[in-house]
Amino acid sequence: MASTLAITSSNRIDQRFAQLREGDRKALVCYVTAGFPDLDRSLDLLLGLEDAGADVVEIGIPFSDPIADGPVIQQSSQQALAGGMNLDRALELVGRASLKIPVVLFSYLNPLLAAGNGVLARAADAGVDGVLVTDLPVGADPEREDWLGASDLAFIRLVAPTTPVARMTEIARNGSGFVYLISRLGVTGIQTGVPTDLPRTAQLLRGATSLPVCIGFGISNSEHAREIGRIADGVVVGSALVSAVATSVESALVLTRSMRTALDD
Repeated sequence: MASTLAITSSNRIDQRFAQLREGDRKALVCYVTAGFPDLDRSLDLLLGLEDAGADVVEIGIPFSDPIADGPVIQQSSQQALAGGMNLDRALELVGRASLKIPVVLFSYLNPLLAAGNGVLARAADAGVDGVLVTDLPVGADPEREDWLGASDLAFIRLVAPTTPVARMTEIARNGSGFVYLISRLGVTGIQTGVPTDLPRTAQLLRGATSLPVCIGFGISNSEHAREIGRIADGVVVGSALVSAVATSVESALVLTRSMRTALDD
């Protein structure tokens, strides 16, 4: 599995980060729950995010037992499931959107296993560029990790803020695309400030890998984005965006544009 930023890679995630690095810019990674608030607005949101300045879209697969998610994303998942959203329909949604920016499938392991061995190839055919599995730490299931790592999709791994440096290196070595650094312990959700020890953690992780480092969990406004952008290669916004789209698609796009501006300042 790749562990370096390959500018010549055919994967759009690698290409996007290479372009950003050449332009001395930071990535804005936007998480959305597939099918929330409903199918039509979910599609409108995906298309709008591309125009609003997102560099990567993470499309969350609704799951009935989202143990890593806070109340905002849990509620969005429940609503999406009630509306009939599932992994196959999420892939149809990605195909309909046909985005020019990279798309990451953000899922728990169970929906992927239930979809069968061919799901990763089907995802790539639909326009997905990477996969992130929230409940599959490095070494937990080597067979499944090999399955994910051997596909045409970038295999993005999570790093917790308490992870030792040796473990950071191992995680990054067994992933590709970028590394997702969780800003704090606990579940997803909006927070009021950036943890004081986060710059040190980000520095340690950047020293442990040549992959781009993106930071998420709790990034909720443009000031957070600006602060995180100083210490990472990218910023992930999730709960705040999902909360905004519950009001309207335009509210979510206003938030996205404000974060794009903050990162570019």
